[in-house]
Amino acid sequence: MTNSVLAKFWIYLFVNIGSLLFSLFVLHALLFDRTLRLGLNNHIIIVLLCLGLIYETLTIPWYLYRFWNGRPLVESPVFYLFFYMLDYPMMITQSILFAWATMERHILIFHEQWLSTKKKRLVLHYLPIILIIVYCLIYFVIIVFVPFCQQSFEMFVALNVLILCLFETTTLGTWDLFLNQVIPILVTVVFSIALLARAILHKRPANHRVTWQKYRKMTIQLLSISMLYIVFGTPMVVTVLLLNYGLLQGENIEWLANAIVIRTYIVLLFPFVCCASLPELRKKFRQILTLMKRGQIGIQQN
Repeated sequence: MTNSVLAKFWIYLFVNIGSLLFSLFVLHALLFDRTLRLGLNNHIIIVLLCLGLIYETLTIPWYLYRFWNGRPLVESPVFYLFFYMLDYPMMITQSILFAWATMERHILIFHEQWLSTKKKRLVLHYLPIILIIVYCLIYFVIIVFVPFCQQSFEMFVALNVLILCLFETTTLGTWDLFLNQVIPILVTVVFSIALLARAILHKRPANHRVTWQKYRKMTIQLLSISMLYIVFGTPMVVTVLLLNYGLLQGENIEWLANAIVIRTYIVLLFPFVCCASLPELRKKFRQILTLMKRGQIGIQQN
């Protein structure tokens, strides 16, 4: 094992442990604090945190095993497909969900009246989340487990990269690239910039349509998470685009393997960004730290 791989393993391990702890902390705060739980802006965050917990407990350990041993945990085509199902589809689901969150945040901040009744909230708030999850689940179960073509696993064994044969032999690869990867990133970028611009305009004293202090937290929260998705998600999208159009040759497939690892940091860092971007969570976290310090002082005095 090289020093770089060893460093990657330990960084990945410690970040994952911290991420799991922060995920549980943030989820506990959002679910058991009634005010936070009822906030519509927090619902998509709760869904993303739950998906992230599944990813961190079921997928990240296999990455760690791969870093340490240089090979898959189980050498079996069934395992390869199962791992892929817990990896790529989970990341795509999160990416699409957050892209929707950037659009919905405009409704929550600037068009409250659109969500004034239960029926409106069902159609514009809950239904899109459900439809995105159902779409991703059905789409990926079909393309991963239905044997449309003979799947090769050589790249997965060598580099932990699995490109479905359907993506290489049909136009489905283009569909997946643009609908599931490029468009969510573009939507996140465009609507985040638009939110920032609208927030600045509505912050001016002359414009009283929106109370800035009331929605400041929602704006900061979304923009902070947007930066996470853009910074760590863009390398994967750009690499796939370059490979798809022949601007990056097949022998550079290791670039894709590195981009995949970089993309996983969206999930790993998400709980930290959530905690840092919400004042209520920062306050709760400081209270926990204060109690821990008092406990240590008490133990030392005894």
